[in-house]
Amino acid sequence: MSSRLIFSAFLLALFSLLLGYQALSISQQETQKVPKAEVPILELLRISPSSESIDYVKNKTQFQLHTLLTEQRHPKTWDLSERIQKDCELGLRMLFSVDEDIVDRLEALARDKEALEQAAQAVEQALLSKQKIYIYGCGATGRLAKQMESTFWRPFWQEAKKKRRIWSKVKRHLGESIENQLIGEMTGGDRALISSLEGFEDLLLIGRLQLEDRKVEKGDVVICVTEGGETSSVIGTILAALNQWKSGESYDPEETKNKLYFIYNNPDEKLRPFDRSRRVLDEPGITKINLTTGPQSITGSTRMQATTIETFVVGNILQQALDRTLRKFLSKRQMAALGFKSEMRLEDKLKEFSYILEQVRANLPDIAKFTELEALTYMTDNFSTYFAQKGLITVFIDSTERSPTFRLFPLDTVKEAKRKCWIQVWTPAADLQDAWQAFLGRPFRGLSPEFYRKPFEEEIRDFYLKRAALESLKNAGNNQQFLYDFSFADFNLKNRAPARGDLGVAVLISPEEGWLGKKNSDFRKFIDLFLKNGASVSVILITDKSSKQISKLIRKIPDFRAEGKNSLVVINIDKRNDPLGINQRIALKILLNAHSTGVMARLGKVIGNTMTNVSPSNLKLIGRATYLVQSHVNDVLSHPNWVRLHGIKRPISYGEANAVLFDAIKYLKDKKKEAGQTAEVAFSIIRILESFRLGKALIRGRTLIMVKETGLSQYLSNVTSQQ
Repeated sequence: MSSRLIFSAFLLALFSLLLGYQALSISQQETQKVPKAEVPILELLRISPSSESIDYVKNKTQFQLHTLLTEQRHPKTWDLSERIQKDCELGLRMLFSVDEDIVDRLEALARDKEALEQAAQAVEQALLSKQKIYIYGCGATGRLAKQMESTFWRPFWQEAKKKRRIWSKVKRHLGESIENQLIGEMTGGDRALISSLEGFEDLLLIGRLQLEDRKVEKGDVVICVTEGGETSSVIGTILAALNQWKSGESYDPEETKNKLYFIYNNPDEKLRPFDRSRRVLDEPGITKINLTTGPQSITGSTRMQATTIETFVVGNILQQALDRTLRKFLSKRQMAALGFKSEMRLEDKLKEFSYILEQVRANLPDIAKFTELEALTYMTDNFSTYFAQKGLITVFIDSTERSPTFRLFPLDTVKEAKRKCWIQVWTPAADLQDAWQAFLGRPFRGLSPEFYRKPFEEEIRDFYLKRAALESLKNAGNNQQFLYDFSFADFNLKNRAPARGDLGVAVLISPEEGWLGKKNSDFRKFIDLFLKNGASVSVILITDKSSKQISKLIRKIPDFRAEGKNSLVVINIDKRNDPLGINQRIALKILLNAHSTGVMARLGKVIGNTMTNVSPSNLKLIGRATYLVQSHVNDVLSHPNWVRLHGIKRPISYGEANAVLFDAIKYLKDKKKEAGQTAEVAFSIIRILESFRLGKALIRGRTLIMVKETGLSQYLSNVTSQQ
């Protein structure tokens, strides 16, 4: 071989060696990015799944509901948290845009209203035959049921009693106790209006027991409302009502379906995998009314669109039934005196929702200012107080539902030495019990431990549910009313008076706007008190008055100006042919739901459009919290920047996410004083990701500091944007 060939061979060998070395180097780098023996997250954190976590993952699959449509992310609000920080009005516009889904669903119902007409006829027949109408729900729909009784039904009859000639006819045809004929009940009774009672929602048993406790019998109309279509206590109620018919000598589904109604907001095919839901869907003796609108504006927050459409539909069923019943014996003039200006058509009433939504959205700039003002109040460690009379329950519902949705302190009890809850609600009342009477239109109604304890002890097979339910039963009785004072009276004026930087929100519904012009009215006293003490004031008017009339009234409040630190929102809603006042209350609900969600999003309590500050207080919410932990962690692990910096990680499983969540629940409960209202979801996400990033376990104490100082939103932004 020539020297030239030998030299060429040498160069080729050297070049190959260099290429091989480079390839080896690249391979080693890739090997470093993708470890062959990655440490599982539970091993890294040194967590052994608790017995409760193991039980939940293995045995509570019927409460793992992340496949439901109401639990999915809505594309219209995908990046809400980022948008609303930059532009509050734009963020609110995104939230209101999801209410358009309700418009579409109601238009479809107006074309196919057979089930709604049947329900209206059932209520009509119950009125004439003096049978009960029992409306039952849980959580947000439980508050809906209370609203049907205490906001719509009782006030209507109390006003009718003032018209003597009309009332004499009503008594003759419908009986003197017509006001008590409709019962609005929620899982846990009146105490659950404040906050949920752990363990109750997950029991079919309590639905049956409350049905018995409220003396609901075969032949009464039972309307059960559940946001998702899977709530155990609501399903237990409708099945117990059905069993009253089945236990007789003959059972005719055609007869019972005219008396029993199940209203829900998920497609049937999404609900069929859940045994309890399938039992109702397959039962011919129950009329099903599906009001599915789609995902909620905040993922899983069924207090929003799901409960809004349910409130509107159930309210209009009642109103339609009243119209038909009263026209049988009252003249047109007498009907008009009660607010029925013309004969109602259900399909026309359903279409009015579009008008309501447009009237609310027409005031976006003013609502945005109100939202910015309340968010700033909390950012500066101050408090808000809402004041309402006709709008009391609507205001109260929105206020209390913020707590489980965004992990806030619940309403303060009278035992609290100083305020912890960001928000309180007052109403014109002389004292605590007077306030409850003004709220409910009747005395407080709790659950008697003597009636419920023995069935709980004997019939609840699940150890964890039994323990939770028996503990909650201690906080469900009539004595609970004495813990909460909503009166605009001595206790609150002395112990909860406004300070500089606080916010007072006066909410008025027609004809209450007239009180603004009267110096000695409770509304004026409330506004004057806050202005005098250096607090800001927002006035919310849901009115049928013209802008000129409203301007005159506002000018009568000497120190109030809608500019600067105060705000004014005026929503014009026509009252004609709406005797129960449904449209004005729905307008207020839409406004407050978007507003309070916007406030919390501006405070960083929403990531994208996910409820990352949810309180895992029942099996459904534990499932939602678990899925949020899993999905947010895995989203980050697959992010290009994370992969570039930390390599490819195996996605965490549902079981791993649940084990970390239960560990967080226990730790934050044990460290309640230091933890405050720290969200278990945020705590779990940061602990998992930071431990992966460091390659070692992040201790719980350090995690708590990071959650408090950095917050989940900023943390996620940091780890996905690092260069």
